[in-house]
This record gives sequence, C-alpha cells and structure tokens, in this order.
Amino acid sequence: MASRDPSGHALHRETLAVRLSVERSQYGENSEALYLTSGYVQPSAEASARRFAGEDEGYTYGRTGNPTVTSFEQRLAALEGTEACMATASGMAAVMLMCFSLLKAGDHVIISQSMFGSTLKLIGTEFARFGVDTTVVPQTDLAAWRAAVRPGTRLLFAETPTNPLGEVCDIQALADMAHGNGALLAVDNCFATPVLQRPVERGADIVMHSGTKYLDGQGRVMAGALCASAAMVRDKFLPVQKNSGMVLSPFNAWVVLKGLETLDLRMKAQSAQALALARWLESHPAVGRVYYPGLASHPQHELAMRQMSGIGGAVLSFDVKAATAQQARQRAFHVLDALQVLSLCTNLGDTKTLCTHPASTSHGKLTEAQRQAAGIGQGLIRVAVGLEHLDDIRADLRRGLETL
Repeated sequence: MASRDPSGHALHRETLAVRLSVERSQYGENSEALYLTSGYVQPSAEASARRFAGEDEGYTYGRTGNPTVTSFEQRLAALEGTEACMATASGMAAVMLMCFSLLKAGDHVIISQSMFGSTLKLIGTEFARFGVDTTVVPQTDLAAWRAAVRPGTRLLFAETPTNPLGEVCDIQALADMAHGNGALLAVDNCFATPVLQRPVERGADIVMHSGTKYLDGQGRVMAGALCASAAMVRDKFLPVQKNSGMVLSPFNAWVVLKGLETLDLRMKAQSAQALALARWLESHPAVGRVYYPGLASHPQHELAMRQMSGIGGAVLSFDVKAATAQQARQRAFHVLDALQVLSLCTNLGDTKTLCTHPASTSHGKLTEAQRQAAGIGQGLIRVAVGLEHLDDIRADLRRGLETL
C-alpha cells in the first residue's frame, strides 16, 4: 500500500502504522501474511540471473529479502519519515551493520558517554581492534562534541533520551556540527520512537532502532533496524548485510510489524503513566532524585519537550537515598526484591512495567569509572512503565521504599 490513498490524499502516520505493507497475496488476507521461506522459485533462468545481478526487482534468497520483512521496513521508514529502512536481527546488529558499512581503519567516531553499555563496548573496544578510533563525550555538552571533531571524523552517534538517565541531546545542533565537518549523524531513537520524535526532521542521517523495545511492545522477539536514505540503504547497508547475514527473521518481522499498529496508543498511554509516577517518586522521602525528561526539574526539560512532541517518554530512573555506594546498592536491591507485581527484568518497552538495576545489568560490563562518568550510581533503579493501573505500580514500589 502506498502512503497516499487513490485520490492522492496523504495518509497520516497513525494510518500508515496500521495499513502500510506489501501488496496482499491472491488470497486477500487482511492481516499481513507471514512468509516462512528460505528461497524463492524463479520464473525463468534469465529472470533469476537478472534478479541476482540486481538488475530486476524480485526475491531470490531469504538472507537478501522477504516480503514480511519488507512490510516491516516500509512501515517503519514511513513512521520515521525516511526513504528506506534495513531490518536486522537485533538493535546491536543494527549498530554493527551501521559501523561495518560506514567505517574503516583510520576513521574516527564520536559517541556519548551515556549511551547503552553494549554500544559503548562495541564501538569503543571491539571496533578499536580494527583501527577505528572513538572519542567519548558528555551527552549534553555541545562544546565537548565540537572539540572532539577531527579531519577523520566520519560519524557522530547519539542516543536521546539516554538509557537510563534520560539525558537529551540537541539533534539539530549535532546534525549541523556533523554536516559542517563532512560527517554523518546517527541517532538511537529507541526510547522516544517515531511517535514522539523523528530525528531526520532535525537533520539526522540515520535512525537506529532496537525493535525489541517499543516497536514490538510486548517483549516477544529480538529485532533491529536502520532508517536512512534509499541510497545509503542500497549502497552501504545492503551489500554488508548480504555478506554478513545480520538479517531479521520473517517471524520476528511479522511480530514487530503487528506491534507497530498499536505503537502510537501505547507510547502515549505509557508516557502519561510515567509522568504521573515520576511526580510521585519525586515527592517520596526515600528517593534522592528522579531522572525523567517530562519533569520540570530535568536539566534538559525544555529541549526534550521541543524535540519529543511535549511528551517525556515511558522510561524513568530514580536514586534511593543512601550514605555510601555499598548502602545504595543494598537499598536498591531491597526495593527490587520487594516487588510482587512488577517485573525485575532488564528489557524495556513492554506493556508490563519492568524494573532493573542498571549498574549491575545493562551497564555492568563498564568499569566503575565509566559508570561514574555516565552518572550511574549503585542506588539507581530504572523503571520502564507499562500499562498496569497506576495505583498498583505505585503500591508495588511503595512496598520496598517504605521498608528501607
């Protein structure tokens, strides 16, 4: 289905999230078909040769394309406002594909010190073995980003809001900085999703997603994606993906495709709950600080509201009060172990509220110095707010907080 109806009327994103896909089969299915096949029968040897050579469109092998995966790619690209999308097996596979496609030995990358722990390790440590140099800068310090730029800088990579502290970066300012120095800007949009912000509208070249999070929305499968121009997807990402096999399975693509249909409703509902919960936590005597872009107390609140459609997202974090790091860890563990309704789980984006201790899970592989630089203390608890009744969410957290 195209992005316009037969009369030429441009369809809204909410409609595209429900309707956009490859054409129905001859059977006229209403729900998008799940194509479970590793290969495709070719109409003729000549047609097969032309398809494999890239001269004609058509599916040839499961590693290079699938109609269900194509539907997901088309739908997400429409939501993000990009020309094209490349689906991958996971969010980290998307980061890997982006770096392998765009970087070579001698190139330089600038990333935020507040990025997801695995992203920091992959780019800063693993790619360093292949001669790619990385500079890590404070997320919100534009002067630090600017000072880090070199003649060999090829990529700026930011996550906004960040995991788990919800730090926000100025996408347009980073895009201008990158383009003024011959580099590209990539933005991890997992927390905000295209419902709240579309980075390409503010100058970003690439939008990265872990479809495992809000795009699926129910914690069922692993998935990832890169949204960019058609030329970048075709000329940069596709050749590497064909040879590396970092592909999304048709079943996972189908699950996330269906998840996109409720993304708008889920994000708005869960974000509203997160704001109410953040305000309650901010007033709780056992809580030292709450990190949530939707709160007026957040240092980048005004920027977040401009970039994120006036909504703070569905993830917040808070510090339990403690005198020492050891006590902070013990108290955070006490709150988490007291949960009886909410889930102690490191994922996010689920309809179920998920709580975790970042210092020992998502950022556990970092050194203590790296965690401290990122502002992740031992007393920090991250809450990815779901769709349970707000009173029940508060009651479950109160159970631990009021017995510290």
